[in-house]
Amino acid sequence: MRSFVVDTTPLRVSPAYRRLWWGLSISNLGAQLTVVAVGLQVYDITGSTASVGVLGLCALVPLIFFGLYGGAISDHHDRRRVALVASVVAWAATIGLAVQGWLGNSEVWVLFALTAVQSGAFAVNSPARSAIIPRLLEPSLLPAANALQTLGFSVAFTVGPLLGAALVAAFDYGVAYTLDALLFTAALAALFRLPPQPPEPSDTRRERAGLASVVDGFRYLGTQRNVRMTFAVDLVAMITSSPRVLFPAVGMVYLGGGATTTGVLVAATAVGVGLAGLFSGGLTRIRWQGRIIAIAITAWGLAIAAFGLTLVVAGRTHPDQVVWLALVIAVLMLVVAGASDAISSVFRQTILQTATPDDMRGRLQGVFIVVVAGGPRLGEALLGGAASKVGEGWAAVIGGSLCVVLLWLLVRTQRSFWNYDARHPVP
Repeated sequence: MRSFVVDTTPLRVSPAYRRLWWGLSISNLGAQLTVVAVGLQVYDITGSTASVGVLGLCALVPLIFFGLYGGAISDHHDRRRVALVASVVAWAATIGLAVQGWLGNSEVWVLFALTAVQSGAFAVNSPARSAIIPRLLEPSLLPAANALQTLGFSVAFTVGPLLGAALVAAFDYGVAYTLDALLFTAALAALFRLPPQPPEPSDTRRERAGLASVVDGFRYLGTQRNVRMTFAVDLVAMITSSPRVLFPAVGMVYLGGGATTTGVLVAATAVGVGLAGLFSGGLTRIRWQGRIIAIAITAWGLAIAAFGLTLVVAGRTHPDQVVWLALVIAVLMLVVAGASDAISSVFRQTILQTATPDDMRGRLQGVFIVVVAGGPRLGEALLGGAASKVGEGWAAVIGGSLCVVLLWLLVRTQRSFWNYDARHPVP
């Protein structure tokens, strides 16, 4: 069993990585408190679901812009300093949320503005932080490190929203935001204690981190087939079959249970991510990483299709009680989907970190952030539109099946990705 449990070697051999992992895991828990609390506060002030949607745009737009530009900044400057400054800005925005929460703010624009600042700071911080990790560990330990990152995120994503909702219900918004600000200090402390991370010498790096530098990153990505494929296959999976937009209707129309069922379905995906991280020991020794990504995304698509088929069989019956058998099957399929997505993510990130030269890592990590954030949003819009035409069940069946077909068409056209060898990484 020991060979299957998550490999903690990176935590043992690198004190700097250990501090960074603990700091980020703790601060991510706080961040999830705020995600829930700020959405609830916007709805409390406006009574409008559309306003909650605007809040999502306020987070997404800065994430895209600063994700790309922040990656260029991290390739031109000391990455520790970039991450630390961005983290301080995000911390200040969190403190601002706490202050307005304690003061009983009723102006929704304040929440929109602070969320935008927080998202933009995260978009600069994340590429710099991710590009630091390959300097702290040997390449052979990066799969284990990324599995640990996945495990920490899963715990935060599972516990954070529940704790955030409980704090808001029992106390007030200010309590949730204040706890987030306190937990955020763990990340600040971890970054502060890192050694300097100046840019390595490069003959191709421009003098300034401007638009031309961002374009250089895209130009490089366009010429590197294996790295490019890590983004392409993820976009295929997210655009064709992101199921979360279907969950509210599943609770109301198909399986019963309303909001409670919706929450269970969201948690099921997070549980799958956590299980994949917890039992990832055997994955860290895999050599043919492109094949594992393709297999994992295939499993994702089939699981989403099976989830949709469960809904088709259950039917749009508006049940007064929970249809337990169908719910259990649906939850199991989403657990499989979450685990498959986590495995794909571990190896996509590993290829990005090992096959990319150091002077490009920040910019490609910025693209990674944009893809991870934007792909599911686009997918949810497309799947939601399809559901209005053919129903939620068939939308998931078609989306999951399309994911598998498009994935293998891509793999057949890019055989080098299927043959990607972790012992001899080629971008």
